[in-house]
Amino acid sequence: MTSPRVWRVAFGATLVLSALVLAVGYVGGAGYETVGNASVERAMATGADDQVVGPRENVTVVTTDSNVVVGDEGDGPRARAEIVAFAPDGRILYYNDSHTRYWDVDPVPGERLTVEFVAADHLSPDACSGETVCTRNVVERVNLSTGETTRLYDRVTPGKHSTRWHDFDRVDEDSIAVADIHQDRVFVVNTTSELIEWSWEAETDYARPSGGPYPDDWTHVNDVEVLPDGRLMASLRNQDQVVFLDRETGLEASWTLGTDDDYDTLYEQHNPDFLPAESGRPSVLVADSENRRVVEYVRTGDDWDRTWEWRDSRLQWPRDADRLPNGNTLVTDSNGDRVLEVDRDGEVVWSVDVGFPYEAERLGSGPESAGGPNASAAGLQSRTDGEAADGLSALASARDLLPAKLVNAVTYVLPGWVGGLEILALVAFVLTALAWPVVEYRRADFGIDLQRPFRVRRD
Repeated sequence: MTSPRVWRVAFGATLVLSALVLAVGYVGGAGYETVGNASVERAMATGADDQVVGPRENVTVVTTDSNVVVGDEGDGPRARAEIVAFAPDGRILYYNDSHTRYWDVDPVPGERLTVEFVAADHLSPDACSGETVCTRNVVERVNLSTGETTRLYDRVTPGKHSTRWHDFDRVDEDSIAVADIHQDRVFVVNTTSELIEWSWEAETDYARPSGGPYPDDWTHVNDVEVLPDGRLMASLRNQDQVVFLDRETGLEASWTLGTDDDYDTLYEQHNPDFLPAESGRPSVLVADSENRRVVEYVRTGDDWDRTWEWRDSRLQWPRDADRLPNGNTLVTDSNGDRVLEVDRDGEVVWSVDVGFPYEAERLGSGPESAGGPNASAAGLQSRTDGEAADGLSALASARDLLPAKLVNAVTYVLPGWVGGLEILALVAFVLTALAWPVVEYRRADFGIDLQRPFRVRRD
């Protein structure tokens, strides 16, 4: 039998170590004053560019998804969202936080410093002419040098949490494709006439028991991309699938990447990018969010084969990945509060701390991964966090004992300095604090022996 001294030392060490991890996390985040949104605000006020590591040749535009968990008007721990552009040397080139949430951002062809983005505004019941809140989804164009902004299209949807549009893609000069989370569909609309030219509803091809709760947040279709051959690719997050759509015939089932609840392939992914055959065989680069990794699949016959995977010990909840023309990969880690660039060898060569980023775009490289090669053509090296060199691998492995979806859900609603390691430490601290007095009580000599079921034997 283990002596009391041994388990008391074990309990005490666990409490001290857990408290130390939490303290280091808080101090390192300075109460969320040195990372995330605050770093951007400080850089604007002081001109400091210390949150950007390494210069780049072109401007990097980042959109952020505020994390509102208290009230309706944005008073949560990550309440501010923004679109921010970093100059090549790290200076703030453009900043705007007038919308509640910012999502997809794309460059405008032929324009050096102009982008288009989709954003959402949470409206009060009075503004919605009803008894509940609603959301205005907007597609806008902004010149980053002048700040001139043009509204291209907008629509109001009921509620807010499962009705916001996350992505659009330009079809031609007049029309855009929209990933419509509210109605579980993809549609093409002419922004001049505002007439819907085409739509595909997921219910046409998917049974209601699949994915998330119907109809509240069934597919969470969070991405759409117009392919060079005219097809559309869309991300059904809650079905763990990337689908291909023909505007004449509908769903091309044989091209679907992933299967509902097959988490080895994809687990509630975001922002897949199509890499056409010109860069090798057709490939899809995906932010495999709940698997805490970025992956690439290549089309082989009628199947998809995984050819590349990347994560480090800090990567927590990636929601965007773009392959750059030089073979590097631009990754957005929402719960990690950073945007980073990974080179062909899997090393981080550039990063910026931004609070809860959703998507990043490197101007001059084409929209998303349009100008990038696939992993096989570029000879990219896979990397997992077991190869991390920052001294956190052991703790990261311990954190992985917790379900990734649980860690991300808890991180989503806690202050920005709380990451996966801090959650693990918090769980260990609470469990130890509860278990220690129970063990002490059960081992204490009170002159009685409690035996199950509820039988008392007196000495």
